[in-house]
Amino acid sequence: MFEKLKQMKQLKELQDSLKNERAEVEKQGVKIVVNGKMEIEEVQLNSELGKEEQEKIVKDCINEAMKKVQFIAAQKMSQMPGFGL
Repeated sequence: MFEKLKQMKQLKELQDSLKNERAEVEKQGVKIVVNGKMEIEEVQLNSELGKEEQEKIVKDCINEAMKKVQFIAAQKMSQMPGFGL
């Protein structure tokens, strides 16, 4: 039981530390910033691009930023005792 409580405390600490993390991806003047809680913080578009091109780039940037945040979370988790991946 104490081991579960310890793991829950570690997970809470992980969540708290991820709040401060940010992943930023920029392509062709389109920029997306995602925080460690997987929330989009910032979107910048490039008005010189066409609608379809912007939509594709925004989607690609969001996907890449989310992967970066997931990677950061996995790295932090692997450093925690009992959570090695």
